[in-house]
Amino acid sequence: MNSKITNRIAISVIIACAVAMAAILISMLGYILVQGVSSISWKFLTTSASPFLAGGGIKDQLWNSFYVLIITMLLTVPIGVFGGIYLAEYAKPGKLTSFIRTCVEVLASLPSIVVGMFGMLVFVNYFGFKYSVFSGALALTVFNLPVIVRVTEDGFRSLSRHQKEGGLALGLTHWHTIKTILLPAAFPSILTGIILSAGRVFGESAALLFTAGLSTPDLDFGNWNPAAPNSPLNLFRSAETLSVHIWAVNTGGIMPDVQTIANGSAAVLVICVLLFNLFARMIGKIINQKFSGK
Repeated sequence: MNSKITNRIAISVIIACAVAMAAILISMLGYILVQGVSSISWKFLTTSASPFLAGGGIKDQLWNSFYVLIITMLLTVPIGVFGGIYLAEYAKPGKLTSFIRTCVEVLASLPSIVVGMFGMLVFVNYFGFKYSVFSGALALTVFNLPVIVRVTEDGFRSLSRHQKEGGLALGLTHWHTIKTILLPAAFPSILTGIILSAGRVFGESAALLFTAGLSTPDLDFGNWNPAAPNSPLNLFRSAETLSVHIWAVNTGGIMPDVQTIANGSAAVLVICVLLFNLFARMIGKIINQKFSGK
Protein backbone atom coordinates (compact mmCIF):
# COMPACT_ATOMS: atom_id res chain seq x y z
CA MET A 1 0.00 0.00 0.00
CA ASN A 2 1.23 3.47 -0.89
CA SER A 3 2.63 5.41 2.08
CA LYS A 4 0.51 8.45 1.17
CA ILE A 5 -2.68 6.37 1.23
CA THR A 6 -1.67 4.86 4.58
CA ASN A 7 -1.04 8.33 5.95
CA ARG A 8 -4.44 9.56 4.78
CA ILE A 9 -6.18 6.53 6.31
CA ALA A 10 -4.39 7.07 9.64
CA ILE A 11 -5.28 10.77 9.69
CA SER A 12 -8.90 9.99 8.79
CA VAL A 13 -9.17 7.44 11.62
CA ILE A 14 -7.66 9.88 14.13
CA ILE A 15 -10.01 12.68 13.03
CA ALA A 16 -13.00 10.32 13.15
CA CYS A 17 -12.13 9.24 16.71
CA ALA A 18 -11.69 12.85 17.81
CA VAL A 19 -15.03 13.86 16.24
CA ALA A 20 -16.77 10.86 17.86
CA MET A 21 -15.42 11.73 21.31
CA ALA A 22 -16.40 15.37 20.92
CA ALA A 23 -19.87 14.40 19.68
CA ILE A 24 -20.46 12.06 22.63
CA LEU A 25 -19.33 14.71 25.12
CA ILE A 26 -21.37 17.49 23.51
CA SER A 27 -24.48 15.29 23.31
CA MET A 28 -24.23 14.25 26.97
CA LEU A 29 -23.59 17.77 28.25
CA GLY A 30 -26.21 19.20 25.90
CA TYR A 31 -28.86 16.75 27.09
CA ILE A 32 -28.16 17.45 30.80
CA LEU A 33 -28.11 21.21 30.31
CA VAL A 34 -31.19 21.34 28.08
CA GLN A 35 -33.15 19.24 30.56
CA GLY A 36 -31.93 21.05 33.66
CA VAL A 37 -31.13 24.71 32.96
CA SER A 38 -34.81 25.67 32.95
CA SER A 39 -35.09 24.35 36.52
CA ILE A 40 -32.27 26.56 37.84
CA SER A 41 -33.31 29.75 39.57
CA TRP A 42 -32.13 31.89 42.46
CA LYS A 43 -34.83 30.28 44.64
CA PHE A 44 -33.64 26.81 43.64
CA LEU A 45 -30.05 27.68 44.61
CA THR A 46 -30.93 29.37 47.93
CA THR A 47 -33.75 27.15 49.24
CA SER A 48 -33.24 24.11 51.46
CA ALA A 49 -34.19 20.70 50.12
CA SER A 50 -37.54 19.21 51.11
CA PRO A 51 -37.91 15.41 51.39
CA PHE A 52 -41.67 15.46 50.75
CA LEU A 53 -42.91 18.82 49.43
CA ALA A 54 -42.46 20.36 46.00
CA GLY A 55 -40.34 23.45 45.46
CA GLY A 56 -37.25 22.33 47.37
CA GLY A 57 -33.79 23.62 46.50
CA ILE A 58 -30.16 22.63 46.86
CA LYS A 59 -28.75 25.33 49.13
CA ASP A 60 -27.35 23.01 51.81
CA GLN A 61 -26.12 20.40 49.31
CA LEU A 62 -24.31 23.03 47.24
CA TRP A 63 -22.63 24.44 50.36
CA ASN A 64 -21.66 20.93 51.51
CA SER A 65 -20.07 20.17 48.14
CA PHE A 66 -17.84 23.25 48.26
CA TYR A 67 -17.06 22.79 51.96
CA VAL A 68 -16.03 19.15 51.56
CA LEU A 69 -13.96 20.16 48.51
CA ILE A 70 -12.13 22.91 50.43
CA ILE A 71 -11.31 20.62 53.37
CA THR A 72 -10.19 17.88 50.97
CA MET A 73 -7.84 20.19 49.08
CA LEU A 74 -6.42 21.59 52.35
CA LEU A 75 -5.49 18.02 53.30
CA THR A 76 -4.47 16.76 49.87
CA VAL A 77 -2.39 19.57 48.38
CA PRO A 78 0.39 19.82 51.02
CA ILE A 79 0.80 16.03 51.31
CA GLY A 80 0.58 15.47 47.55
CA VAL A 81 2.93 18.29 46.60
CA PHE A 82 5.60 17.27 49.12
CA GLY A 83 5.18 13.62 48.11
CA GLY A 84 5.69 14.54 44.46
CA ILE A 85 8.75 16.64 45.33
CA TYR A 86 10.21 13.69 47.25
CA LEU A 87 9.72 11.29 44.33
CA ALA A 88 11.09 13.78 41.79
CA GLU A 89 14.04 15.18 43.72
CA TYR A 90 14.99 13.04 46.71
CA ALA A 91 13.97 9.44 46.05
CA LYS A 92 16.82 7.26 44.88
CA PRO A 93 16.20 4.32 42.55
CA GLY A 94 15.63 1.20 44.63
CA LYS A 95 13.08 -1.11 46.17
CA LEU A 96 11.63 1.53 48.51
CA THR A 97 11.03 4.01 45.68
CA SER A 98 9.53 1.28 43.50
CA PHE A 99 7.24 0.27 46.36
CA ILE A 100 6.09 3.88 46.86
CA ARG A 101 5.39 4.30 43.14
CA THR A 102 3.45 1.02 43.12
CA CYS A 103 1.36 2.23 46.06
CA VAL A 104 0.61 5.48 44.24
CA GLU A 105 -0.42 3.58 41.10
CA VAL A 106 -2.65 1.21 43.08
CA LEU A 107 -4.34 4.10 44.90
CA ALA A 108 -4.92 5.87 41.58
CA SER A 109 -6.62 2.79 40.13
CA LEU A 110 -8.93 2.05 43.07
CA PRO A 111 -12.67 2.45 42.34
CA SER A 112 -14.16 5.29 44.33
CA ILE A 113 -16.70 3.00 45.97
CA VAL A 114 -13.84 0.90 47.39
CA VAL A 115 -12.29 4.09 48.80
CA GLY A 116 -15.68 4.92 50.30
CA MET A 117 -15.99 1.54 52.01
CA PHE A 118 -12.43 1.89 53.32
CA GLY A 119 -13.33 5.33 54.65
CA MET A 120 -16.44 3.95 56.35
CA LEU A 121 -14.48 1.19 58.07
CA VAL A 122 -11.52 3.34 59.10
CA PHE A 123 -12.69 6.95 59.50
CA VAL A 124 -16.39 6.47 60.31
CA ASN A 125 -16.24 3.36 62.50
CA TYR A 126 -12.67 2.83 63.76
CA PHE A 127 -11.75 6.46 64.50
CA GLY A 128 -15.34 7.35 65.39
CA PHE A 129 -15.69 10.41 63.15
CA LYS A 130 -19.14 9.08 62.12
CA TYR A 131 -20.81 10.25 58.92
CA SER A 132 -19.38 13.73 58.65
CA VAL A 133 -17.67 16.35 56.53
CA PHE A 134 -14.32 15.31 57.97
CA SER A 135 -14.81 11.61 57.17
CA GLY A 136 -15.79 12.48 53.61
CA ALA A 137 -12.81 14.80 53.20
CA LEU A 138 -10.42 12.12 54.47
CA ALA A 139 -11.84 9.54 52.06
CA LEU A 140 -11.55 11.98 49.16
CA THR A 141 -7.98 12.74 50.26
CA VAL A 142 -7.12 9.05 49.78
CA PHE A 143 -8.93 9.17 46.43
CA ASN A 144 -7.25 12.37 45.21
CA LEU A 145 -3.75 12.06 46.68
CA PRO A 146 -2.20 10.00 43.83
CA VAL A 147 -3.33 12.61 41.29
CA ILE A 148 -1.59 15.48 43.11
CA VAL A 149 1.55 13.38 43.64
CA ARG A 150 1.79 12.51 39.95
CA VAL A 151 1.01 16.05 38.79
CA THR A 152 3.75 17.46 41.04
CA GLU A 153 6.30 14.83 40.06
CA ASP A 154 5.61 15.30 36.35
CA GLY A 155 5.80 19.08 36.78
CA PHE A 156 9.28 18.82 38.30
CA ARG A 157 10.52 16.21 35.84
CA SER A 158 9.46 18.37 32.89
CA LEU A 159 11.88 21.12 33.95
CA SER A 160 15.30 21.51 32.39
CA ARG A 161 18.22 20.06 34.37
CA HIS A 162 20.08 23.32 33.83
CA GLN A 163 17.72 25.16 36.20
CA LYS A 164 18.59 22.84 39.07
CA GLU A 165 22.28 22.71 38.22
CA GLY A 166 22.42 26.51 37.95
CA GLY A 167 21.02 26.91 41.47
CA LEU A 168 23.42 24.35 42.91
CA ALA A 169 26.32 26.00 41.07
CA LEU A 170 25.48 29.28 42.85
CA GLY A 171 25.97 27.55 46.18
CA LEU A 172 22.29 27.08 47.05
CA THR A 173 21.24 24.05 49.05
CA HIS A 174 19.07 21.43 47.40
CA TRP A 175 15.96 22.53 49.31
CA HIS A 176 16.60 26.21 48.63
CA THR A 177 16.99 25.42 44.93
CA ILE A 178 13.67 23.59 44.97
CA LYS A 179 11.93 26.37 46.89
CA THR A 180 13.22 29.34 44.92
CA ILE A 181 13.83 27.97 41.41
CA LEU A 182 12.16 24.64 40.66
CA LEU A 183 8.85 25.05 42.49
CA PRO A 184 8.02 28.46 40.92
CA ALA A 185 8.90 27.06 37.48
CA ALA A 186 6.70 23.97 37.97
CA PHE A 187 3.91 25.92 39.70
CA PRO A 188 1.73 26.57 36.59
CA SER A 189 1.40 22.88 35.71
CA ILE A 190 0.92 21.90 39.37
CA LEU A 191 -1.81 24.49 39.88
CA THR A 192 -3.61 23.44 36.70
CA GLY A 193 -3.54 19.82 37.85
CA ILE A 194 -4.82 20.77 41.31
CA ILE A 195 -7.78 22.71 39.91
CA LEU A 196 -8.66 19.91 37.50
CA SER A 197 -8.53 17.38 40.34
CA ALA A 198 -10.78 19.70 42.37
CA GLY A 199 -13.40 19.44 39.64
CA ARG A 200 -13.08 15.65 39.79
CA VAL A 201 -13.55 15.67 43.56
CA PHE A 202 -16.52 18.05 43.34
CA GLY A 203 -18.48 15.56 41.26
CA GLU A 204 -17.61 12.50 43.35
CA SER A 205 -20.49 10.62 44.97
CA ALA A 206 -19.65 6.95 45.56
CA ALA A 207 -16.93 7.63 48.16
CA LEU A 208 -19.17 10.11 49.99
CA LEU A 209 -22.15 7.75 50.24
CA PHE A 210 -20.32 5.76 52.91
CA THR A 211 -18.51 8.61 54.68
CA ALA A 212 -20.30 11.97 54.52
CA GLY A 213 -23.81 10.59 54.84
CA LEU A 214 -27.15 10.93 53.07
CA SER A 215 -28.63 13.71 55.17
CA THR A 216 -27.87 17.24 56.30
CA PRO A 217 -29.05 18.94 59.50
CA ASP A 218 -31.05 22.14 59.26
CA LEU A 219 -28.09 24.47 58.78
CA ASP A 220 -28.17 27.91 60.38
CA PHE A 221 -26.17 30.21 58.11
CA GLY A 222 -26.25 32.87 60.79
CA ASN A 223 -24.25 30.69 63.17
CA TRP A 224 -20.62 30.27 62.09
CA ASN A 225 -19.40 28.64 65.30
CA PRO A 226 -17.68 25.40 64.15
CA ALA A 227 -18.65 23.68 67.39
CA ALA A 228 -22.40 24.25 66.94
CA PRO A 229 -24.28 21.15 65.67
CA ASN A 230 -26.15 23.10 62.98
CA SER A 231 -23.28 25.36 61.96
CA PRO A 232 -22.27 25.24 58.28
CA LEU A 233 -18.63 25.04 59.44
CA ASN A 234 -19.08 22.04 61.74
CA LEU A 235 -16.69 19.33 60.51
CA PHE A 236 -18.40 16.51 62.41
CA ARG A 237 -21.95 16.79 61.07
CA SER A 238 -23.39 14.72 58.25
CA ALA A 239 -23.19 16.40 54.86
CA GLU A 240 -25.13 15.30 51.81
CA THR A 241 -23.31 16.76 48.81
CA LEU A 242 -24.87 17.74 45.49
CA SER A 243 -23.77 14.59 43.65
CA VAL A 244 -25.10 12.36 46.46
CA HIS A 245 -28.33 14.37 46.47
CA ILE A 246 -28.79 13.67 42.75
CA TRP A 247 -28.36 9.94 43.40
CA ALA A 248 -30.75 10.00 46.39
CA VAL A 249 -33.43 11.96 44.51
CA ASN A 250 -33.27 9.70 41.46
CA THR A 251 -33.35 6.45 43.44
CA GLY A 252 -35.74 7.22 46.30
CA GLY A 253 -37.19 10.69 45.91
CA ILE A 254 -40.94 11.02 46.62
CA MET A 255 -41.37 14.76 45.98
CA PRO A 256 -43.97 15.71 43.35
CA ASP A 257 -41.31 17.56 41.33
CA VAL A 258 -38.59 14.93 41.76
CA GLN A 259 -37.59 14.99 38.07
CA THR A 260 -37.30 18.79 38.05
CA ILE A 261 -35.05 18.72 41.14
CA ALA A 262 -32.89 15.94 39.71
CA ASN A 263 -32.49 17.70 36.35
CA GLY A 264 -31.69 21.07 37.94
CA SER A 265 -29.20 19.54 40.37
CA ALA A 266 -27.43 17.66 37.56
CA ALA A 267 -27.21 20.83 35.47
CA VAL A 268 -25.71 22.80 38.39
CA LEU A 269 -23.16 20.03 38.98
CA VAL A 270 -22.14 19.93 35.31
CA ILE A 271 -21.86 23.72 35.14
CA CYS A 272 -19.63 23.78 38.25
CA VAL A 273 -17.33 21.08 36.86
CA LEU A 274 -17.11 22.90 33.51
CA LEU A 275 -16.24 26.12 35.33
CA PHE A 276 -13.50 24.29 37.25
CA ASN A 277 -11.97 23.11 33.97
CA LEU A 278 -12.24 26.49 32.25
CA PHE A 279 -10.83 28.21 35.33
CA ALA A 280 -7.90 25.77 35.39
CA ARG A 281 -7.05 26.51 31.77
CA MET A 282 -7.36 30.26 32.23
CA ILE A 283 -5.27 30.38 35.42
CA GLY A 284 -2.65 28.04 33.97
CA LYS A 285 -2.33 30.20 30.85
CA ILE A 286 -2.04 33.43 32.84
CA ILE A 287 0.56 32.04 35.25
CA ASN A 288 2.54 30.43 32.43
CA GLN A 289 2.68 33.76 30.58
CA LYS A 290 3.78 35.51 33.77
CA PHE A 291 6.59 33.06 34.51
CA SER A 292 7.72 32.77 30.89
CA GLY A 293 7.71 36.52 30.37
CA LYS A 294 5.50 36.32 27.26
